[in-house]
Amino acid sequence: MLHLASHFAVPLIVALTFYRSRWRYVFLILIATMLVDLDHLLADPIYDPERCSIGFHPLHSIPAIVVYALMFALPLLVGQKENSSGWRRAIDLVHLVGLGLLIHMALDGIDCLI
Repeated sequence: MLHLASHFAVPLIVALTFYRSRWRYVFLILIATMLVDLDHLLADPIYDPERCSIGFHPLHSIPAIVVYALMFALPLLVGQKENSSGWRRAIDLVHLVGLGLLIHMALDGIDCLI
């Protein structure tokens, strides 16, 4: 129960702390990244309390986590300059999805240690 609650509480804390002016939008994006757990449906059994998600499920693999880190770092990779082509909003969305996925992986990783 604590693990599931942390998947809501931590994104809320991050949204309120670092994205105060638009915390609702950011919180919704971060919560939407919980859909990454759909890859659990590929496992047999679907839920095993003794199994660590990290490294077992495809969207919880190390290569996937590297992609999530790159998504989070995208604004740093392309620069912060505002442009009129609308790319800024897309880059911001990818950044937030990457952040949500990294938070999710970190919480799942902590759960593996406990």
